[in-house]
Amino acid sequence: MDCMKKLQVAIIGLGRLGSACAQELLDEDAMALCGIVRRVESMGPLPGRLRHMPVAGHVRDLPAIDVALVCVPANTVLGVSRELLQARVPIVECAAIEGAALAAHYAELDDVARKHRTAAVVGAGWDPGVLQLFTRAFEMLIPRGQNELHRHPGIRLHHSAAVAHIPGVKGALAGQFRGANGAMQRYVYVEIRDGTDFAQVRATIADDPLFADEETQVFQVDSLSSLEAEEGQGMALERRSSPASGVHASLLLEARFELTALTARVMLHAARRIPALPHGAHRFSLGI
Repeated sequence: MDCMKKLQVAIIGLGRLGSACAQELLDEDAMALCGIVRRVESMGPLPGRLRHMPVAGHVRDLPAIDVALVCVPANTVLGVSRELLQARVPIVECAAIEGAALAAHYAELDDVARKHRTAAVVGAGWDPGVLQLFTRAFEMLIPRGQNELHRHPGIRLHHSAAVAHIPGVKGALAGQFRGANGAMQRYVYVEIRDGTDFAQVRATIADDPLFADEETQVFQVDSLSSLEAEEGQGMALERRSSPASGVHASLLLEARFELTALTARVMLHAARRIPALPHGAHRFSLGI
């Protein structure tokens, strides 16, 4: 690997997110992992493919880099990012902050980045980050309506077992949510056997009195074991048109993913754009 011909990337912090970013970088064609900054008390051997990477207690002790991925706890992101920008090191960060605190966080990083003539990508994660892109797209497509966001589905064992006994169903998982209007909604995930008609399975569930009292969405999945993974993140984003619009439209995004791995990929996507960005802090988007 020739770091000098690639975008040289440093990782600040080697927890779960930093480790995920490092592993992703090892397989990159346009970027190279050229250093890791971690606490001095954590200076032990790096695992596996990372064992030969340069490690330092401070970014100034690494070779020249093009961008730093800030992978530290949210309450320290601002201080670490500020120090890097003051040293004219471009950054990518993904701090999970909300509301007024998030706006103030972005404003300060933008001020520091402009003052020191460098660039930053902020909010390069899931939320803030990619989730806002989906939300804005839904709101553009249905301008008069309301959003409902459900996180971490509640598992209903009795309902799951009932679906699992349907002929042709290999396994099932039923999640229950309460919408913004207070009504309960159910999401049923089914893994079916080869040769089974999913449409027939879905019709059987719809006809079951057990599911008659609540709105039910049924999804076919390839593997329930991956769906049930402990580290998985689950969510459903739905936007429905308002009655006054006169059009009964709805959009549904249903997602399952490993949050750390997804965030690492978003940060790397942002890092690729750093060389082309003007000075200042830029909120994450696909077109930055």
